[in-house]
Amino acid sequence: MLRRVTKGVIEPVRGLAFPDKALTLTTSATEKIKKGTNIVFYQWGLLIFVVGFLLGRAMILSEITPFVLPFVAAIYVLKRDKLGIAALAVFAGAMTHMLESSWFVLASLLIFIIYQKVVEKFNDNTTKVLPFTVFFASLSARIILTFFMQGQITSYDWMMAGVEASLSFILTMIFLQSVPLITAKRSQQPLKNEEIVCLIILLASVMTGTIGWMIYDLTVEHILARYLVLLFAFVAGAAIGSTVGVVTGLILSLASVASLYQMSLLAFAGLLGGLLKEGRKIGVSIGLLIGTLLIGLYGEGSEHVLVTVMESGVAIAVFLITPRSWISKLARYIPGTVEHSKEQQQYLRKIRDVTAGRVEQFSHLFQTLSNSFSSTSANVEVDDVESEVDYFLSNVTEKTCQACFKKDRCWVNNFNNTYESMYKIMNEVEKNGEIKDPIFKAEWKKYCVKHEKVVHVVRNELGQFQANQKLKKQVLESRKLVADQLLGVSRVMNDFAKEIQREKEAHYVQEEQILEALRSVGLEVGHIDIYQLEQGNIEIEMSVANDGGHGQCEKVVAPMLSDILGETIIIKNEERGFYPNGYSHVSFGSAKKYVVETGVATVAKGGAYVSGDSYSTIELGSGKYAIAISDGMGNGERAHLESNETLQLLQKVLQSGIEETVAIKSVNSVLSLRTTDEIFSTLDLAMIDLQDANAKFLKIGSIPSFIKRGSTVTKIEASNLPMGIIQEFDVDVVSEQMKAGDLLIMMSDGIFDAPKHVENKEMWMKRIISEVSSEDPQEVADLILERVIRNEGSIEDDMTIVVAKVKRNMPKWAAIPIYKPKKIEKKKAQ
Repeated sequence: MLRRVTKGVIEPVRGLAFPDKALTLTTSATEKIKKGTNIVFYQWGLLIFVVGFLLGRAMILSEITPFVLPFVAAIYVLKRDKLGIAALAVFAGAMTHMLESSWFVLASLLIFIIYQKVVEKFNDNTTKVLPFTVFFASLSARIILTFFMQGQITSYDWMMAGVEASLSFILTMIFLQSVPLITAKRSQQPLKNEEIVCLIILLASVMTGTIGWMIYDLTVEHILARYLVLLFAFVAGAAIGSTVGVVTGLILSLASVASLYQMSLLAFAGLLGGLLKEGRKIGVSIGLLIGTLLIGLYGEGSEHVLVTVMESGVAIAVFLITPRSWISKLARYIPGTVEHSKEQQQYLRKIRDVTAGRVEQFSHLFQTLSNSFSSTSANVEVDDVESEVDYFLSNVTEKTCQACFKKDRCWVNNFNNTYESMYKIMNEVEKNGEIKDPIFKAEWKKYCVKHEKVVHVVRNELGQFQANQKLKKQVLESRKLVADQLLGVSRVMNDFAKEIQREKEAHYVQEEQILEALRSVGLEVGHIDIYQLEQGNIEIEMSVANDGGHGQCEKVVAPMLSDILGETIIIKNEERGFYPNGYSHVSFGSAKKYVVETGVATVAKGGAYVSGDSYSTIELGSGKYAIAISDGMGNGERAHLESNETLQLLQKVLQSGIEETVAIKSVNSVLSLRTTDEIFSTLDLAMIDLQDANAKFLKIGSIPSFIKRGSTVTKIEASNLPMGIIQEFDVDVVSEQMKAGDLLIMMSDGIFDAPKHVENKEMWMKRIISEVSSEDPQEVADLILERVIRNEGSIEDDMTIVVAKVKRNMPKWAAIPIYKPKKIEKKKAQ
């Protein structure tokens, strides 16, 4: 008794202590049931048997069976290992319905196999000719069977045989698309509209096999047809629902003329159910009931409407107890449904993640390579330099001291003194080309019997030693350059991977607010998509009705968005007539806090047509404005090509997102390795941040630039060799905080070095700039160039001057505070 009580107490405690185990067992049992069901229905072919059995019973006009042969033919082509099951199923279905029909099924199957074997010997594409094989097999079987049963063939028999064969021909093409949808586990690929219609025809054909089945006074095919309409109306809406109703009703009416009114009932019920699908299952069910009452009274009268309503009630009951998981699984294959959209988004998200992962892998690869090159360059030890010196002295000793009779006295008994003397000789020869110190020279003459030969050999070996040292240094510098370039590429790819992974956030509330605001003033706006709401980085796209070129997007829409979002919004891009209805596609974005207005004046040496100077002004996508001047060595076309190519390379590298210093080093590396000609070019680059007006100046062999703020002129300079002379150099970056109204004056050496009689050219240029009273960049550039040319009286070199004015970005149109919605929250820029 004690054991029993103890056991009864302990067992519930165990059940409470291990809930996860029970859940695991339940999940495992569910998986086993699913797996067993799949094996029975798909691998063993039970589903094929059921479908074939019902198609074997299906008849049209009470005497022709066009469904049997197309189904078996489709199984023959698609799943030949299940051909025996399909043939047995259709024959068994025909036996349960009509004996004459079973003989036709048997005869048509035998003739089809014979025809198909003959066709396969002469044509490899069996699928293409399959409908024709089915047509002649059906026609032959019906004619032969009619002749044996009646002894003659009338014109009516020929007509019915032709109709049956023609229907079989069409159904073969339909079943080739629809049979795989129910006889095999389908992948996540969505269904096409044609595939949906083919599937409905197949299902309706299967329902035809249930004609004559009754449950009490209720007709089974009517219940199944209405259930099918309910299912598709709920999943896909009114269009698909009404289509299913029309197709199903048409096939059922062909099988039984008494069911002709069913086509109207099913089509109307599918339409109403699809329109009421927002009411979930109850709404679709109400649509079927309304359609049943209206069409039922019209079709069979009030005495039979009760039976029709009961049939709809049974279909609704089965529909209501249908698991949600089954409906969701079907909805994933129907285009336009929420489940299908989620499936597509999940697929796109997977592709996006895979792409971002691959980009990140490449980013890590380039970073690893960069670290490898950097570590190789940094691991140069002092011992390597000492070993190089030892190797150099050993070469000198081998050519001078190896055969000397005092070798032992010098290198064995007095090693330190001899080594120090040889090292000092190397330093003296390297600096002066010979021994200048008279005291040391006299001591060395007394110490070594081959003193002149030693100095001569050191002088000869030193050239090769210095060349090797220079080569090693260049290799190390090249490694460092490659490491910087790889690191720059790694950072760009890492940023690109983060950009790929950034999803479009849901801004439904904000989109509705903006849409309501714009429509409230009478603007015709189709849709609005908000991609980004970060402060200073807003991205909005919308479709707007064509205004005939009056600029309402710039004058009305953008100012209203500026008021709603609390910052200046401008048009980024506008494509007129982009949509089929004539609407324009407009992209809006945040305006930069500053803008740069430029003016350029240039002239070639001696008034020629081609100048060796080149310039470029470009706004980069990162919110920066780049101004660059390049001066090729010399004048004329060759110098122009050199400077222009420098700017083109720099522009492409900067637009890729690589940092400025790395970009310049990359361009310099290309120019220095590209040719052995002594053709070099200077580069004067200014990068202005349009958000805070901070400017970075990178000068490679160029002359100073100047910033004019009011009456004050400030010089900006840095010292670097021209590009292409050496492979590695340190780029001096000079930063300067600019303000609204500042003028940046950049020029080539043709202007700065023009006055030959002026000693302090810097003060001379500052005085000229300060004397210019104009604030217009183009006018300032023209005045300075004119002043320089008039002062000298001739153009001795190519002259180029670029003047940039930093201005606050004042919107062209003021914000329009017409609509005050609830405050729209924006993210701050990271």
